[in-house]
Amino acid sequence: MALDADFILDRRRLKKSILRWRVLAGVAVVVAIVVGLARTGFFATAVGPYIAEVTVEGVIATDPVFLSALDRLEDDDNAVGVIVHIDSPGGTMVGGEELYESLRRIGQTRPIVAEMGTVAASGGYMTAIAADHILAHRGTITGSIGVIFQSMNVTGALEKIGVEPVTVKSAPLKAAPNPFEPTTDEARDVMKGLISDMFNVFVSMVAERRDMTVEQVRALADGRVYTGQQAVANGLIDAIGGRREALQWLEEEKGISADTPVIPMEIEEPESSVLVDLFKGSIGNVLSSEGLKLDGLLTVWHP
Repeated sequence: MALDADFILDRRRLKKSILRWRVLAGVAVVVAIVVGLARTGFFATAVGPYIAEVTVEGVIATDPVFLSALDRLEDDDNAVGVIVHIDSPGGTMVGGEELYESLRRIGQTRPIVAEMGTVAASGGYMTAIAADHILAHRGTITGSIGVIFQSMNVTGALEKIGVEPVTVKSAPLKAAPNPFEPTTDEARDVMKGLISDMFNVFVSMVAERRDMTVEQVRALADGRVYTGQQAVANGLIDAIGGRREALQWLEEEKGISADTPVIPMEIEEPESSVLVDLFKGSIGNVLSSEGLKLDGLLTVWHP
């Protein structure tokens, strides 16, 4: 009888153990399904109308993954409004243009409000003017409307160490300005022409979106930055405020209830291996300068 009792107890323990593992396996499956649905944006669809939150941070450059996410947002009818949070000193002219154009396409069918963080200058401000309403804190740094093209001349240093660079090119303006040779007046004029052309584009964008004349914008676009308070006074932004004021504006001006859920825009990062991530994160930084990502015409502010 004692053997039968031990056998029965062992069977019961085994059944409990199997039951626990089955429960754990079921929970794991449910979690995997939930994560998968979240990545596909299922929950945004399931909850119905929502306000999309788009975050623009750091240096702005061309980002195909981010732009693809904005394209999906443009096609998402459940996104009844958009809040763009900006904390960026700007970046490349093209990167800022792409963000602006993507947001304007979204803005054709739903309202957009921009809320500025610590810095939303130059290309960051270009992103903000894609919105229908712009908010900033009193101490926000914004403005810096302008375009720059940077180079250097290292010929003096090379001469001191006895290095003579040799350049053979098809025409005088090829690869100009070149840090290994003095910049000629002709090359400088060409660079000024490029900068002037893109500056006019930037000014025109501000004039159109802020309902100003080109002359009014040019008076403000000498490259300087403004505080949030100053930007309200000169018309570059609309009001002082943050998230609460953004939701209030959407409700009062666009009829979107403040109770509407705010859901971050889903960004589908491409899959990569651990070795690739390691190379990009450490070895890659040694082999290539981060600054090389900002070659060309820039619309960026830095003290």
